[in-house]
Order: sequence, then C-alpha cells, then structure tokens
Amino acid sequence: MGTMPVTRLLFSMSWPAVISMTIQALYNVIDSIFVAQLGEYALTAITLIFPVQFLMMSVGVGTSVGINSLISRRLGGRRFDEANKAASNGFKLAFVNWLIFAVPGLIFARLFMRIFIDDSQIVAAGTSYLRIVTSLCIFVMITVTVEKMIQATGNMRLPMIASIAGAVVNIILDPILIFGLLGAPALGTTGAAIATVIGQASSATINMIVLFKGKHEVKVDLREKFDRVILKDIYSVGLPAIAMQAIGSVLQFCMNIILAGFSPTAVAVMGVYGRLQSFVFMPAIGINQGSMPVFGYNYGAGDRFRLMKAYKVALIMAFTVMGAGLLIFQLFPHQLLSIFNASEEMYRLGSIALRAISWCFLPAAFGIISGGVFQASGHGVISLFASLIRQFVGVLPLAILLGKLGGVTMVWWSFPLAEIIGTLYIGLMMKRLYEKEIKHLTMPEHIKRIHTQA
Repeated sequence: MGTMPVTRLLFSMSWPAVISMTIQALYNVIDSIFVAQLGEYALTAITLIFPVQFLMMSVGVGTSVGINSLISRRLGGRRFDEANKAASNGFKLAFVNWLIFAVPGLIFARLFMRIFIDDSQIVAAGTSYLRIVTSLCIFVMITVTVEKMIQATGNMRLPMIASIAGAVVNIILDPILIFGLLGAPALGTTGAAIATVIGQASSATINMIVLFKGKHEVKVDLREKFDRVILKDIYSVGLPAIAMQAIGSVLQFCMNIILAGFSPTAVAVMGVYGRLQSFVFMPAIGINQGSMPVFGYNYGAGDRFRLMKAYKVALIMAFTVMGAGLLIFQLFPHQLLSIFNASEEMYRLGSIALRAISWCFLPAAFGIISGGVFQASGHGVISLFASLIRQFVGVLPLAILLGKLGGVTMVWWSFPLAEIIGTLYIGLMMKRLYEKEIKHLTMPEHIKRIHTQA
C-alpha cells in the first residue's frame, strides 16, 4: 500500500471489484433484454419495480459494508473472537433483511404497481415479478453478506467467481423460462423473475460453501445470539451506506411517477437507460472500491504526495471509463435501444434521452472518486450530502420544472444539470479537505523508516 507503484497498485486492487460490480449489473440487464422481446408492456413493468430491487440491494449491501468494516477492524486488531461474533451476527442479519422485504412484497405488490399505472397487463406482469424477487430475496441477501465477509479477510477472487456463476445461470435460464424452450413452460416476466432468483441462489450456495467449508480467518456460529454492541458497531457504518444507496431508489421511484404522467414508453426508456448506464457506472464504482484502501492507508500514514497521486490516477481511470461510455451513448443510441426490441416511439424518445443524460458521466466520475477520498479520510457524510444535493435539490425539482416547460424531452436534461450542481459542491469540499487536512499531513518517522527499508 505504501511502496508499490501507484498505478500498478490501483489496477491490482481495482480489477476484481470492477468485474464483480459489472457482473452485478448483468442481472437486471439480462432480464430486461429478454423481457423486452415480450413487448414494451413487460419492459415497463419491470422498470416500475426496479426501485424496490434497488432498495433491497441498498439494505443488503449497506448492512454488509458495516459487517465488512467491523470484521476488518477486528482482524486488524488480532481480536479473532470478536471478528467471529461480528460474522455470526452479520450472517443472521441477512435473514432479517429478507423478512423486511418478503412480507410486504407478497402482500402489497399489486398495490405498489397501481401507484403508477392502471394498465392491467402491466400491473399483472409487474405484480408477479415483484412477488417472486421479494419473497425469495433471501438468496441475494446471503450473497452480498457473505461476499463482504470473505472480502474482509482479503479474498477478492472467490466472491467474484460466485458472482460470475450466478450471472451465467441467469443468462442460460432466462430464455428457457421466459419463452418456454427445451420443453419448459413459457412463463414471461414470471420466468425472468424465477431465472434471476435461481441465479442468485447459485451465487449464495457457492459463497456459503466457501464460508462454512473454506479456510479463512472468520467462522460463523449459528448458535451465536445477537449482540447489541456488535449490531451498533455494524450499523454505525452500515446505516449511512444504506442511506446513500437508498437515495437512488427513492429518486427512481419519483422519476417513474413523473414519467408515467407522460407515457408508459417514457418509463420504459428510463428503464433502458438505467440498465445501460450501469455498465458505465459500475466499473467506475469498482475503481473507487479498489482505490479506497489506498487512499485510506496513505491518509493514515501521512503520505499526502502518494495519496494525491493515487487520487489523480484513479480520476484518470474513472474519466477514461466514463468518457468511453459518453462516446458510445452519443454515437450509438439507436443500436443500444435496438437490444431492447424498441418501438418507433421508444427510438424517438430514447435517442434523445440517452444523448442528454449521458452528459452527466464525466462530472459523475469526479464525484465517485472524490467520494472515495471523503470516505477513506473519515468524511463519508460529505458524500451523503453530495448525493442528496444532486438528486433531491437537483434532479427531482429540475425534472418537474423542465417537464412543465418543455415536456418529456426536457426532463432528461435534469440529470446532467444536477450532476453539475453536485460537482460544484464536491469541488468546494475537496478544496476544503485539502487545505484543512491533506495539505498538513506528515508521515511519522517510524513509517518513513519502513518505507525507506522497503
């Protein structure tokens, strides 16, 4: 962390996270590509329930971030019994998170769909999909929880393998269960939901085999009772992480309401964009995940020169990814939409939308990597405020205003405009952090000696 060439270090730390995050994006994209072949109604249906899936992931991943942090700190302090207790409590929290979504999902799925639309075909397709993915979300909760536990021990590759396996299973089963191939019944959107759950179950199974049978530094004891102190430690980190990710779910929910007021096609276009942009944002987020330990180590070591060099290299990597995404969205919107069996109206609205929204990619790269510096230096609340500013001060008010002024084609511009507002805030906070803390970092003598010897 303190001696390897920065560029090589960042690449070695980032590539497993980039692959893992990209694979996570595959689940919804694969479903959407196949579901779109059923018709625009089916794509609209799963777009309307995407905020619930996003919220499930927010709770699962946010909790797991808290578990990962606590296990890492306890292992670092050589307090192995406490690390095992944290893992045991954390594993049980996966089941608690499952119940939070399973019960309401079964009871209120149809009511949720009718918030947005009265079309009986869309409501029926969405209700079926939503009931399945919520009632059986135990598998995704176990997957994200165990993945973070294993990563806390320094193993990044086995969770990646589990993610790949789940995605492959999903890809294979989607056409079989949606269209009724190889003698299976044609289940439509219900088949897509079943394929997704079976893929998640495959990942969960591999992760649990690694957790319970593999050799690593943490052990889960299912007899361990919940410990109030451990839960407090987990959620002291986990709750802000949940809040940051849940903001995106709330934004998507509100945007679906706004767009449904124009047409179901506008909702479907938003769904297509959401799936496509994940292949641009997820690698950038993976770069950030790989960079954060480097930022944190060098911040703690007082090496401001290495910290800032890592920040600059990570920015270049993220800008490269996001810049490539911007070019693809600007040059090939028609081809991207064709993947989803687009209608003429979807081509018309979607081409405008993809070109307009994708201008947010470059400022978003700056926000993602700068957010990693804030979190690594103990200022994660700044990242939370940045998300709030972008999405609730920026996107939603601008979407409502622009929609009234220029219709649905103007709504899409709320995203890049809001990102510019967020970038101004982040830039001011980065300057403030540098002037108040980073600029004055001094490497202790004992760490200097270690680096000199290395």
